[in-house]
Amino acid sequence: MITLGALVSLVIFFLIVGLVVWLLLWLIDYVPVPQPFNRVARIVIVVFAVLLVIVKLLQIGGVSVITP
Repeated sequence: MITLGALVSLVIFFLIVGLVVWLLLWLIDYVPVPQPFNRVARIVIVVFAVLLVIVKLLQIGGVSVITP
């Protein structure tokens, strides 16, 4: 069973990750970076954010995950 405190921390974590990802994506669009590097940077940011969310969900579910 997931406690209320765990759900609140999960929501706060998602908000912070979403805000950071949004700011990084905005920064990439704001700074004039050539197109291939722009696309690669956007993909790397999104993949990293998805991995963070998956690890956090696994930790909340009780699965032992190796974290850096």
